[in-house]
Amino acid sequence: MSQLIHKILEALHQNADVLPKALIQEAAKEKAENLDLLFNIGIECAQNNRLKQALCIFNELALINKGDPSLFYNLGLISSLMNEHQQALKFYDLALNLDNQDPAIHINRGASLNELKQYEGAIASLNRAIALNPNIAEAWSNKGTALNELKRHEAALADYDKALALNPQHVEAWSNKGVSYAELKCYEEALAHYDKAIELNPQYIEAWSNKGTALSELKHYEAAAKSFHQALVLNPELPFGKGMLLHAKMLACDWQGVDGLYQSICQNLTENKKSADPFGFQGICNDELLLQKCAEIFSNTKFPASPQFDFEHLKREGGKIRIGYLCGEFREQATAILMTEIWELHDKSRFEIIAFDNGWDDKSLRRKRIEAAFDEWIDISRMSDDQAAAFIADKEIDILVNLNGFFGKPRQGIFAKKPAPIQVNYLGFPGTIGSAYMDYLIADNVVIPKESRQYYTEKIVHLPHCYQANDSSRKIDGRKFSKKELGLPEEGFVFCCFNNSYKILPQMFDIWMRLLRSVPGSVLWLIEDNPDATCHLQQEAQARGISAARIIFAKRVPLSEHLGRHQCADLFLDTLPYNAHTTASDALWAGLPVLTCTGTSFAGRVASSMLTVLDLPELITTSVAQYESLAYELASQPEKLQQIKTKLAKNRLPSPLFNADLMARELESAYLAMYNRFQEGLPPEHINLT
Repeated sequence: MSQLIHKILEALHQNADVLPKALIQEAAKEKAENLDLLFNIGIECAQNNRLKQALCIFNELALINKGDPSLFYNLGLISSLMNEHQQALKFYDLALNLDNQDPAIHINRGASLNELKQYEGAIASLNRAIALNPNIAEAWSNKGTALNELKRHEAALADYDKALALNPQHVEAWSNKGVSYAELKCYEEALAHYDKAIELNPQYIEAWSNKGTALSELKHYEAAAKSFHQALVLNPELPFGKGMLLHAKMLACDWQGVDGLYQSICQNLTENKKSADPFGFQGICNDELLLQKCAEIFSNTKFPASPQFDFEHLKREGGKIRIGYLCGEFREQATAILMTEIWELHDKSRFEIIAFDNGWDDKSLRRKRIEAAFDEWIDISRMSDDQAAAFIADKEIDILVNLNGFFGKPRQGIFAKKPAPIQVNYLGFPGTIGSAYMDYLIADNVVIPKESRQYYTEKIVHLPHCYQANDSSRKIDGRKFSKKELGLPEEGFVFCCFNNSYKILPQMFDIWMRLLRSVPGSVLWLIEDNPDATCHLQQEAQARGISAARIIFAKRVPLSEHLGRHQCADLFLDTLPYNAHTTASDALWAGLPVLTCTGTSFAGRVASSMLTVLDLPELITTSVAQYESLAYELASQPEKLQQIKTKLAKNRLPSPLFNADLMARELESAYLAMYNRFQEGLPPEHINLT
C-alpha cells in the first residue's frame, strides 16, 4: 500500500473532519489501484457514519473520473444520509445521465423524493426502477410509502404485498403496511403488522412508535405508553417521542414519572429540541412562552411554510366573501357541536361558505344538518396536501378557517402551502399554530389578554364576548333521570367533571379528594373515558384514603341524554391548566354551575371567559387555594349554591354565550375586517371588535 494511502488512513484515524483534498488527488493520480482503494475507504467511511470524510473522498474521485456513475450514485447516497436530499437528487441525476438502466439509482432517487414530499415524482422514479427490475422489494415498498402520503392507501397495501412476497423479512414494508391499515382505521390489522416488524427487528423504532399510536386510537393508553417508552429506550432523541409518551400517560391517568418527563420536555424546548407535539403538551403546560415554542418547533419541523399561490386576482370589488371551513370533525363531535348553528345562520347574501371535509360521515342527524348548512361540500380526506391545496386555491377561497389546528384529524400541511390569502386559526386548538402562514387567531379579551399577544404567532382577533361558538338548539333530554339509574347515591353532594381524562392532573385530583374527605357522603362523578384511566383514578383515590366507590364513572351517551343527566350533579369542578371547554358550555347550558380557576394560557382561561359573559364572576377563582375553599363552601352552603343556580338559569338564555345569531354576526364582522385589510393591500394586524 502506498505511503499516500497510509497518510489518508492516518488522517482518518485522527478523526479529521475534512481530509486533505490534495492528498486524495495525489494518491488517485499515483497509480490505478489507488482508485479502488480510495473507493473502498469511502464506502467504509459511509458505513461507519463518517459521512463528511466519505463525501470528501467521493467528490475528489468524481472530479477525476467524471464518467463513473457509481461515484455519483454514492455521492447521492451519502447526501441522503446527511439529509441533504436536494443535493442527493443532483447526484442521482448525474448518475442517471451516465447510466439510466440501473434500478438502484432510480430507487434511491425515489427515496429522496419521498423525503422531500415530492410523492408523484417519487412514484415515477420507482415505477422506472420496477420496469427495469420488478423483483426488488425496496422499490415496491418505497412506492407504497409515496402512495400512503398521497392518501391512496389501498394501492399502497397492494405494493407492500408485492414487496413482502419478494422479501418476507422486509421490516419497513411490514411496518408501513401497518400505517396504511391505520389510515384506513383498521387498527387491529395495523397492530398485527407492527408486531411482525418488531418480531423481525426488535430495534425498529418506527414500528414501536407506530404501534403506540395505533394503541392510542384504540384507547389502550397504558399499552401505548409502553410502546412509546420502548421507542425512547431505543432512541432517547426520538423526535416528539417524549410528548407522545407523556400524553399517553396522561390519557391513562398514570402519573408515575410524569413530573420528570414534563420537566425534561420543558428543558428540551428551551434547547430548541423536537420534544413534544403541541396538543398533548397543552394538557399539562401553563407557560405561554413554552407553548409557543413547542408549536413553532413542531410546525417548522412537520409543516414548514411552502407557499405556492398568488392572490392578486382575489382583490376585487363586490361579490360574496368566500369562507372555507377545513375540518376533520364534521360530525357528532365537540367542534361541530359548537359550530353547527353558526354555519346555519351565516348571512348567505354576503358570504358563501364551503366545507372542506377531512373526516367521515357518521350518519348522524348532526352531519345532515351540517351538510345542509353549507353552500358547497368537498371531501378532501383522500386528497394529498398538494391536491387539496390546489383545489382550495382553484375555488378562490378568500378566508380559510382551520378548525383543527393540532387536534383531531388536522391537515396542517395544506395550510403550509397557503392556498388562501387569509388563513385563520379558530376553535379546535386553543393556542398558537406557531407558523407565519396562519394569519389570525380568533379569541377574546379573557382567553388572550392584550399582554399575552406576544406569545401567539398569529394576529389576534378579539371578539366582543366569548370567542367560543355555541349551538343554542342543543336539545336537553326532558325526562327526569334518577340518581340510581346513573349509579349515584340517593343522598350526598355530587361533584362532577366530564372533562377528558388527560386534563385531570395530580394537583387538582388532590383537591378533589380533600373535598370528598371534607364533605361527608359526597361523590365525584367523572366521564368513563377508558379502562386504564378508570383503574388508575380508583387507585389514586385509595392512595389518598378515599374509597374507590366514591368515584362514579358515567358512560358516554347521546348528547341530549348527557345534557339531561347534568340535573343529577350539584357542582362542576373545572380542571387546570387546561379548562373545560365544550364540557363547560354543556354544563352551563344544562343549568349546572361550573367552578373554575383562571389559568395562565388560552386553554386555561376558557371557562373564565364563559362565566364572565354569563355574569357569574362568583364562580371564577384566581388560585387553587381559593378554588378549593369555594368548592367546599358551595358544597356546605346549599342556599348559596342555589342562588348561583337561580342566577345561571336567569342569565343563560339572554346571554351572548348562547346567542348563536349574535355570534354568527360577530364572526362575520371579524371576517370582514380581515378581508378589508387584504383588499387594501395591508398585512394582517390585531383586530379588536370589543
